[in-house]
Amino acid sequence: MEIRRFKMGDEAALFHVYFTAIHEVAIRNYTQEQVNAWAPPEVDQKMWAQLVQKIQPFVAVLNGVIVGYADVQASGYIDHFFVSGHYPRQGIGTQLMARIHEEAEFLKLTELTSNVSKTAEPFFALHGFSVLERRSEVLHGVTLQNARMRKALA
Repeated sequence: MEIRRFKMGDEAALFHVYFTAIHEVAIRNYTQEQVNAWAPPEVDQKMWAQLVQKIQPFVAVLNGVIVGYADVQASGYIDHFFVSGHYPRQGIGTQLMARIHEEAEFLKLTELTSNVSKTAEPFFALHGFSVLERRSEVLHGVTLQNARMRKALA
């Protein structure tokens, strides 16, 4: 598997990763109404492209297929962290997290933070994050629960 920087042209594949991660994995912890609000089947592709171009994620590629992506911002905030629902439990998330930690060291960050879904919370906890607060967010009129998590870095 290769972890590389985002390239123009990755946008549609990243949306597929995002959509399958939510509709095939997060559905275990959220209702259909909640996953539809979080990742609607119909999305403005131009707005999506602008979002992923802005966050500049790391992209996981396995046998030529984009299977996951994650970003870390200069503030230490992880905005997106998704592994395709078609490639669960293959170490992709762990490799992305390792790459985020490398970048955090390069940026001399003192902490990492993220708003983490109920589905991803055990994974983030396994990687040293702890819950700061439980939160509810409203997307398209639907409430979803998540947790603000933090990890102090050496």
